[in-house]
Amino acid sequence: MRIGIAGTGTMGEVHAAAWSTIGVELAGCISSNPTQAKAFGQRHKIRTFANYDELLNNVDIVDICTPTATHKPLVLTAAKAGKHVICEKPIALTVEDGQAMIDACQGVRFFIGLVLRFFSHYRSAKQLVAAGRIGKPGVLRLRRVSYVPQNPEAWYFNDALSGGMVVDLMIHDFDYVRWLAGQVQRVFALKTQADSGAAQYVQVVLRLKSGAIALIEGGWAYPPGVFRTGFDLSGTDGLIEWSSDQPPPLVTFFTPKLEETASVGLPTSGLADDPFAAELRHAYQCIQTGAPFEVTAEDALEALRISLAVKESLETGKPVKLP
Repeated sequence: MRIGIAGTGTMGEVHAAAWSTIGVELAGCISSNPTQAKAFGQRHKIRTFANYDELLNNVDIVDICTPTATHKPLVLTAAKAGKHVICEKPIALTVEDGQAMIDACQGVRFFIGLVLRFFSHYRSAKQLVAAGRIGKPGVLRLRRVSYVPQNPEAWYFNDALSGGMVVDLMIHDFDYVRWLAGQVQRVFALKTQADSGAAQYVQVVLRLKSGAIALIEGGWAYPPGVFRTGFDLSGTDGLIEWSSDQPPPLVTFFTPKLEETASVGLPTSGLADDPFAAELRHAYQCIQTGAPFEVTAEDALEALRISLAVKESLETGKPVKLP
């Protein structure tokens, strides 16, 4: 199946590199920046198309790596042309737009790139939780704090284009919490904002239907080049810990089963297996075979709904209930 990439910025580069490891046919690219698109095409030895319709006429799957505000029109056009769609997160900037995109893609496959589910440590922790190794989840702590994007004119700073840090960055952990422990009922959030510039730090409390609580921190708050993530997942019978500051293995504390001699950390591979390649390989194979996606468009819509509720809580200073 032929694949075309829409968007030749940072995520377009990441996806192109990932596709090259999978061994699929990249048919070409398109960008609103012709100079950037030409250089991108030369780097990856693919054709640069003059417009989006021309790209769609030459592909079976379009991989959308453009700013979030452009996702809806690009997805709707691709669906109308009968093309399968892989789209970077967030799905959209509003729940209504996200739902319209899902509705339009009933005749094609539609995959949203919530790549955190394909990181080895997060997947391993999910498998342990699903197997009941920590018992009933109680308190889930997650962290995702990066540096402020370095280009002062970057679209990330424009809420009308990106949704802001909460929607663009923290949405990963909101989705992961749902994947681990189910539906979110209520959110409350507080923010520290720098007096000047875009630096910000947000703390979010999610109350889940199961009774569990998730404490999530995120922000653009570190010096350039620093990006730290981690989690502590505690339940009635155990604990799983991991931090990007640590070496690869998860740290686990369980009540040993009879066949086990000791409670030890679960070794996992590092990031030699690129999570973006794993994500795109999964989406490609599911489109080929008709198998269900591990991440559904509805999952992406719920992650957006949580993100927008967090933004509302930040604006009002009050808890927000989700429908």
